[in-house]
Amino acid sequence: MAQAETRKRGSKTKEPPVDRDQLLEAYRMMLLIRRFEEKAGQLYGMGLIGGFCHLYIGQEAVVVGMQLALGEGDQVITSYRDHGHMLATGMEARGVMAELTGRSGGYSRGKGGSMHMFSKEKNFFGGHGIVGAQVSLGTGLAFSNWYRGNDRVSLTYFGEGASNQGQVFESFNLAALMKLPVIFIIENNKYGMGTSVDRASASRDLSQNGAPWGIPGVQVDGMDVLAVKAAGDQAVAHCRAGKGPFLLEMKTYRYRGHSMSDPARYRTREEVQMMRTQHDCIENARHRLEGLGVEEARFKQIDDEVKAVIQEAADFAQSSPEPDEKELWTDVLLEG
Repeated sequence: MAQAETRKRGSKTKEPPVDRDQLLEAYRMMLLIRRFEEKAGQLYGMGLIGGFCHLYIGQEAVVVGMQLALGEGDQVITSYRDHGHMLATGMEARGVMAELTGRSGGYSRGKGGSMHMFSKEKNFFGGHGIVGAQVSLGTGLAFSNWYRGNDRVSLTYFGEGASNQGQVFESFNLAALMKLPVIFIIENNKYGMGTSVDRASASRDLSQNGAPWGIPGVQVDGMDVLAVKAAGDQAVAHCRAGKGPFLLEMKTYRYRGHSMSDPARYRTREEVQMMRTQHDCIENARHRLEGLGVEEARFKQIDDEVKAVIQEAADFAQSSPEPDEKELWTDVLLEG
């Protein structure tokens, strides 16, 4: 028996063939998010974006890979580091950028800014500024799907800094108790604001944080878009089969500070450079595509297309009018 178990653990499993077109689309979307965030950083530096601005640079593979595993009607909700999630769900770059600049052409008509945007059409239920609050809301989305008897899944993203919030564990309990179709996704970028996860969490494997409630969990290389997609497929299938929630810990990394006002002095330049040169999700995808025969001209075409989309978004964001004063009174009170 022991020998059989050893052979099973030691046997190599053949990786499934890579879908070239799917990987190309993932590459394009990751590049779009990267260039969008770089432009947002520039506009913030020019004073055109006010308030807080949390960039997603480095983490693009997580949301892009997960979107590849979703189906029509599945829902997404996340925290304030939300621009990448919006773009991945299909929201237009021009509408997101206009919201960042507080213009009427933005998704929340200029009143939400970087941290609060929504799209009912794309089933994106927002970025949320209160740490961990979206986890309870994402569980509520799953409850609504369970109540209606459909097979939709709620993707609920949060960071490792929020993973020890009380409301997170309360959500785990309810989701497991009622077998709700929710995928809890911890985007572990190693630093909650400026505090290393090693100093903030006694758990060294956050994918097992749902174990007391019987929630299965998997630790994933969040810098590998195909690994994320494979884990997403597993989690989605689990939820659609009525088996309840699933937990994914995405081991990822952000290259910039917690927000634009963070100089990130709590980590070394060497650490950031190592992640950029050895683990960058976009470069890794490009190398794979080159191995599949994609030529430089195709990459150049994608780069030019992405640059055009981002430039148009920036132009629109700066030319769109500011909200009318009457907007102060809309979406504030709903009379029944």
